[in-house]
Amino acid sequence: MNISFLDKNLEKIAAKVIDNNRLDFNDGVTLYKSSDIIGIGSIADYVKTKLHNNCAYFVYNQHINYTNICSSKCKFCAFAKDRGETGAFTFSIKEIEDKLKERIDEPVREIHVVGGINSELSIDYYTDLIKTIKKIRPNAVVKAFTAVEIDNISKISGLDIENTISVLKDAGLEMMPGGGAEIMSSRVRKKLFPNKISAPEWLDVMKIAHRAGIVSNATMLYGHIETIEERVRHLIKLRELQDKTNGFSAFIPLAFHSKNTSMSDIDRTTGIDDLKNIAVARLMLDNFAHIKAYWVMIGEKLAQVALSFGADDLDGTIIEEKITHMAGAETSKGLSREKMLYLIKSAGKTPIERDSFYNPV
Repeated sequence: MNISFLDKNLEKIAAKVIDNNRLDFNDGVTLYKSSDIIGIGSIADYVKTKLHNNCAYFVYNQHINYTNICSSKCKFCAFAKDRGETGAFTFSIKEIEDKLKERIDEPVREIHVVGGINSELSIDYYTDLIKTIKKIRPNAVVKAFTAVEIDNISKISGLDIENTISVLKDAGLEMMPGGGAEIMSSRVRKKLFPNKISAPEWLDVMKIAHRAGIVSNATMLYGHIETIEERVRHLIKLRELQDKTNGFSAFIPLAFHSKNTSMSDIDRTTGIDDLKNIAVARLMLDNFAHIKAYWVMIGEKLAQVALSFGADDLDGTIIEEKITHMAGAETSKGLSREKMLYLIKSAGKTPIERDSFYNPV
């Protein structure tokens, strides 16, 4: 790595990275506070290139948001509705089957399933949902239910977390998305999502899932009221659990979208902040194989740039994403395989279509 840094504080961090020494809390804060975005990106790209050469991954996937009825009342959410409210929905198993069949001629390899915290759904609904996906798409991986949803299913079923995951795994659950942690700060949780499980509870669900053989992603929602220090602590908590379980597949920074929420006065994240979160994650999460640039939230063009700032994955074709778009996202609701290939190639990277577990297909 031969870089001339505008911010000389980055020289020490670059030296630690080259020597394979783990960055600490203060290093993370230094990275976030630095205005040398090219310097930060260059260090992150060095790490990404060591891990993945010039490759950038994507998956052909389909999203299913099965219900938006939710009791959590998170202030940053534009997706959730109360039962009976205009726009509230819960798909029947037949409706989910129909949605899957609508795209049966497409080579979908992953079904991504998340929804609201709906206490009126039984555990049988969730197992039937998974079994229906496996019936219609036997070769697709079922990536379903955040740790928050798993906690809800545990409560409504009367089973503990371990047995809840066991039942869902027996039905066909193979992977979990990484949402629900938001930002691991009791201060932020108290103000924005007090009804959601705490950070220790989220981490515990993930630990149990990993030990049961369920791989998961991890996320961080940024760009609202969190501090730089809270972001860094969040990343370190994820890193500490990964040291213990090695169960996280990828990390996805999630840029907050405020439109149609009770926090609509907060401006959108800037491109600099989006790139910095990806780069800092790549540097702090030294035990994570993959960092995603989630084009739905940061836009297709910036996601391309992020492939030179530490990201090695554009996530996927998505197909019918609802949650971010209800909060004002102006990106497409899905991209074709051809568009994914174009985005990656025109960014100067080698595209690799993958399955959920990063096996090339």
